[in-house]
Amino acid sequence: MILGCSGDSVDQQAKFKAKYNLNFSLLADTKFDAIENYGARRMKSFLGKSFLGIVRMSYWIGPDAKIVHVWDKASSKGHAAEVLEEILTAQ
Repeated sequence: MILGCSGDSVDQQAKFKAKYNLNFSLLADTKFDAIENYGARRMKSFLGKSFLGIVRMSYWIGPDAKIVHVWDKASSKGHAAEVLEEILTAQ
């Protein structure tokens, strides 16, 4: 199962899902509960200014509910292939 999670509203996520034709569920975490518990909300910097933001990262969680692998800095390009390769080589 694949799940995505962001701080966006359900409506914003529905537009994003439709725009990119995603075939997995997106979870709206507008209070950042799960996002903070998984360490994805951190201080970031842009143009010399620091701000609290959400980092794109991925977790592979096994059937025993334990974290198998963490991709701390997931790029939107090529990340799906990277995850698939990790899963296939682990089998």
